[in-house]
Amino acid sequence: MSELAILGGPKTRTEPYPAWPVWDERDIQAVTAVIKSGRWGGHPYPGPQTAEFAKRFAEMQGGGYAIPMANGSVTMEVALRAADIGWGDEVIVPAYTFQATAAAPMAAGAIPVIVDVDLDTYCLDPKAAARAVTPKTKAILPVHLGHQMADMDALMELAEKHNLIVVEDCAHAHGAKWRGRGAGTIGHFGSFSLQSSKTLTAGEGGVLLCRTPELAAKAASIIDCGRSHPGGGEEIGSDFLMGANYRMTEFQAALALIGIQRFPEQARQREEMAAYMDEALSEIPGVRVLKRDPRHTTRSFYRYMFAIDPQVFGVEHDVLCAALDAEGVDCWMGYEAMHHYTLFQPGKSRLAVPDAFPQYFQFDKMHLPVAERACEHEAVWLDEAIFRCGRIGVDDAVAAIKKIQRNAQELARTAEELRRQYGK
Repeated sequence: MSELAILGGPKTRTEPYPAWPVWDERDIQAVTAVIKSGRWGGHPYPGPQTAEFAKRFAEMQGGGYAIPMANGSVTMEVALRAADIGWGDEVIVPAYTFQATAAAPMAAGAIPVIVDVDLDTYCLDPKAAARAVTPKTKAILPVHLGHQMADMDALMELAEKHNLIVVEDCAHAHGAKWRGRGAGTIGHFGSFSLQSSKTLTAGEGGVLLCRTPELAAKAASIIDCGRSHPGGGEEIGSDFLMGANYRMTEFQAALALIGIQRFPEQARQREEMAAYMDEALSEIPGVRVLKRDPRHTTRSFYRYMFAIDPQVFGVEHDVLCAALDAEGVDCWMGYEAMHHYTLFQPGKSRLAVPDAFPQYFQFDKMHLPVAERACEHEAVWLDEAIFRCGRIGVDDAVAAIKKIQRNAQELARTAEELRRQYGK
């Protein structure tokens, strides 16, 4: 019998990792209180739960003016609109991220300019971003990915040099810090998601951190159908802005407030065990641990990423991830490179931006070698639940990876059959 679970052998881990999201009686009481209050929706904005959540979230991240919203995708669109970025403006985005990062500029009327990522972090490469700047560039949208942060020193220097707006995509980075500063407080805006898989969740929802009260007031007006909101001691929007209903509900805010209570301990567990994982994986042949920049002073992550050498393992990451799943270790290959992404198909839409600027969407002519390498061959993303399970959780994951590495030749012989069976 094979040693590998995917080929009929015993699983490395038979007990499931902890479920997500976490909930208890406090969540039930919080939602029940909202029901009884009769104040369910987002109007008038902000409701009492939403206002309290905005305050608590800004405190948790260490600054900024928080504007809660319907989700963590519209936050990026609203940030660009609040910064007066729109039709025909260019916004630099990384090739390795969820499709929403590139879709948001188009929703604002701007053009996503897709550039490659850094091999050590899988985050936006500042050198590639610098090469992409043109007179039409108005913003940079770096993504703090998985458990890594983009090089905010280099990106802010680039932004200051060219007078660019920086919108940090922090959907994976609640609680993370760069040089002691919270993610989302370094650029002009920080966009956070509260979607159900995120490490602070209300099922759905988002938060936009704004650098100034004036930017926060514009963002609040845009998401509240154009109504004026106080900012900088004055009411903005006396002539009204063009807005829509992107408000957060009181139910979402109530759940998020309870989530903030749990978050510090959960984040501590993840960070402590991530350091333990770094050390353990560094000893396995064929595994490349992504470098931790010393300026990334606090890690708080959505999922933990590492890379494999397909030549050493005898397979690429799709087969390895299937083998890891079979061993009882939840994992994922990560996103597709943006120019190959099945969820990012602007040419199949009737959106104005790709119709008006087709030269920016010639994906067959794009060469993004680092993103392609990560997405097609080497990236492995481990579920955050592994790191809320103590050392035994990490030990089991490492043992499964070592088992696969020991049996690399056998796995390689069956790779094509497994790929047909499990799909890429």
